[in-house]
Amino acid sequence: MHKVFIDGGHGTTGLRINEYLAGRRDIEVLSIDPEKRKDLSARVDMIKQADVTILCLPDAAAAEIAEAAPADSVIIDTSTAHRTAAGWTYGMPELSGDQRDAIRSSTRIANPGCHASGFILLVRPLIDAGLLDKDALLTCFCMTGYSGGGKKMIASYEDPERNGSLGSPGQYALGQSHKHLPEMVKMTGLENAPCFSPVVADFYSGMVMTVPLHTSQLKCGAGPDEIKKILHDSYDSEPLITVHDEAPEGGTVYSDPMAGNNGMEMYVTGNDERVLLIASYDNLGKGASGAAVQNLNIVLGTDETEGLV
Repeated sequence: MHKVFIDGGHGTTGLRINEYLAGRRDIEVLSIDPEKRKDLSARVDMIKQADVTILCLPDAAAAEIAEAAPADSVIIDTSTAHRTAAGWTYGMPELSGDQRDAIRSSTRIANPGCHASGFILLVRPLIDAGLLDKDALLTCFCMTGYSGGGKKMIASYEDPERNGSLGSPGQYALGQSHKHLPEMVKMTGLENAPCFSPVVADFYSGMVMTVPLHTSQLKCGAGPDEIKKILHDSYDSEPLITVHDEAPEGGTVYSDPMAGNNGMEMYVTGNDERVLLIASYDNLGKGASGAAVQNLNIVLGTDETEGLV
């Protein structure tokens, strides 16, 4: 029986992880005294008892507890605090051929950001294959459900007396300083941050990341077919990623069909001049809690889809 401690288990990400682990016979989720949930010493004691600890905390709190924890304690951090930090392994098994081994042998694992997950998994294979230059100037657009903003945003959207504007999509991070940009650059190998337009809309969970490309940006006259082949080669053996050859029936990719699902679906659409790379997934699934459980399974040596829908 493996022991897991979820520090911050009452937040949106932590609650979902608890749901995934609740029915597991191979895992015991350790509980801390509610009165000691903010007691650093008590939390470190829980980490010492656990085989794996999952942090579901704000950045500053995650950095504090990670610093205080024993170096040999296995920690999966779902915050932004350590995604590009030295000594931390990026928790995206599909990133490269040796990433699973790196996760399996690490004691410090940084869970990817939700927006970053789609962008990285769409773009990294094209750079690795030499189809796209590292100095490419890219743009990306992402529509997400409001649960990605945590309890405060959820409460504002679900308030019966909410601001009427919340019924329409809202573009944010207008200053081009979104907190996921550093990992989007580092984990793809890009030399420049993409021009990123995230949009939050009036649905609970699900998201669609879109990366538009002019085929003139690609090498060797490549177009949609070459991109599809590279994505198939990269992900057809992956249990949680599906690459489609055709656009969805009706020609529309909606943002919430993957809600509650822990996989990711990819599409390559467009024509010989302009292409759209599209990733559809759940911001709380493959974009957060589901990814954390996938990493947990890898660390524990179990089927990495165990407990995931």
